[in-house]
Amino acid sequence: MQELNPTGKRAALVTGASQGIGAAIALGLAHDGFDVVVSATRAENLAGTVAALAPTGVRVVPVALNLRSLPSVEQAMAEVTRAFPHLDVLVNNAGVTLRKTALEVTPAEWETVIETNVTGTFFLSQQMGRHLIGSGRTGCIINMASTHGVLGFAQRSTYGISKAAIMQMTRMLAIEWAEHGVRVNAVAPGTVETPSRAAFFAAEPTARDMMLNRIPLHRFGTTEEVAEAVRYLASPQASYITGQTLLLDGGLTAY
Repeated sequence: MQELNPTGKRAALVTGASQGIGAAIALGLAHDGFDVVVSATRAENLAGTVAALAPTGVRVVPVALNLRSLPSVEQAMAEVTRAFPHLDVLVNNAGVTLRKTALEVTPAEWETVIETNVTGTFFLSQQMGRHLIGSGRTGCIINMASTHGVLGFAQRSTYGISKAAIMQMTRMLAIEWAEHGVRVNAVAPGTVETPSRAAFFAAEPTARDMMLNRIPLHRFGTTEEVAEAVRYLASPQASYITGQTLLLDGGLTAY
């Protein structure tokens, strides 16, 4: 599935890869032969992902990355490109959520969500764009959006606004960088079975059935299904796709 550059080597950086969707994406790309950089706010949280990637035989590097800190973003990208000059794919998976009514959201909570999900994603993408364009390499950026950026949900205003911004960012960067062979796309999952989602359902047992009843396929997505979408968008089969958001929602947004 690799879209080989002249060196024949490819590497991918996956943010927010300590568990769940990010870990599944890293594993999927490793199976496609990518060397993989995995990041989390604290590098020690990546031990499980690194161990899971070991059997694939690819080179794996964990890095600490705080998306709310521009120096951290710059330092992490410098570290990554030193280790992998052949870095070709960035998966902007890291993000934070917030479950709170719009009337109750504080300025500090707003800043945490927007700085992480929007500002951090933009400036890491900027670093990736500079790397690819400066080195003359084609490559791609894949952002993690959400159905919350498409539909209205109660108690999700701040998060939904941040994910809508991600989809618009995807379109804007795709237009600017197309002439350099840099593709920018997004994946927008609906409800996915992750450890954090399982914890939510444990705390809110009635929420599971309520959410299932809204989904035409009457099931939640899996982390592996999201990873497969990312693998496709990173592959040569998707070489004519840029500026798009792929919805993985079991038909939720088809209503």
